[in-house]
Formats: sequence, structure tokens, C-alpha cells
Amino acid sequence: MKITELLTKHTIKLNLESSQKENVIEELVSVLDQAGKLNDKEGYKEAVINREKQSSTGIGEGIAIPHAKTASVKEPAIAFGRSKGGVDYESLDGQPSHLVFMIAATDGANNTHLEALSRLSTLLMREEIRKQLLEASSEDEIIDIINQHDKDDEEEEQAEEAPASSAK
Repeated sequence: MKITELLTKHTIKLNLESSQKENVIEELVSVLDQAGKLNDKEGYKEAVINREKQSSTGIGEGIAIPHAKTASVKEPAIAFGRSKGGVDYESLDGQPSHLVFMIAATDGANNTHLEALSRLSTLLMREEIRKQLLEASSEDEIIDIINQHDKDDEEEEQAEEAPASSAK
């Protein structure tokens, strides 16, 4: 699964208006709702907030990945919001978040959200990718950056698997 199967131009907000966690959640839930990804906007927002109460999804390095798996989601999606000034997301490292990826998974989705969470986390640990996402000037550029690096990871995995299978 590629990240851009879930993240589209319609689910990207390049300039988050809020600097507070709950307001950013509201902004990104609205993005998903306007893109037609939710059955129940308030139900999904409540699920995300309940997940945040367990522990913050501000993972550090300027990144937050709020997520929820609920029947309020019509189809799996990822919303992306960027804040130049930073959001107080109660991150594990105490630093503001600038890149916020919100994962919406349907109730029946097996591990879609976990796979998306894992792939995103892997990509976002690379400083060069975070820098490119911060500097991107359009939704298309965001998609291109993620596609470029997501593909690289898949190719690396295939390259690593190929020698093992030919060595048999």
C-alpha cells in the first residue's frame, strides 16, 4: 500500500490556521469531511480526541500523527496539515509539530491504519523528507515528495529480498 493511495490533493492543507492541538484536529477533520471521507464528522473527531487522551500522537521531530479507526470513516484516508509556526501538540520531545498527518481508518479495516502509520513514521524519520515537506509550495509537490520516497522504500525492500531469494 502506498501512502498516496490514502493521501490526495483534496486531503492536504498547506497552512494550518491553529496553533493548538484540538483546533488543528478540528481543521484536519474538516478537510477529511469536505473530501467526502467521513460518515460522521463529529463521531470521527471524538474518536481522534479519545485516542489523544490515551497518549499524545505528537511523536517528536516536528511530527504528529493523530489517528482513529471508527465506523465514522466512510473510506480510509490520510489528511496532511502543515504549520510554519508550529503547533503545541504535547509532543514527546516537547517541541512544536509542523507536519501533522491524520489517519482515518474504517472500523472494518484490518491493519490499514497501522500499516499507514508505520510507513509514514519510517518516511518522516528522515530529516531530508521533513525538510522537503516543510518547503513544498503546493499540494502536488507534497504528493510528489511522498511518492518519490515511498517508492524508494519499496524498491529498497525488493532489492533486499531479491538476493535472498536468488541465493537459494
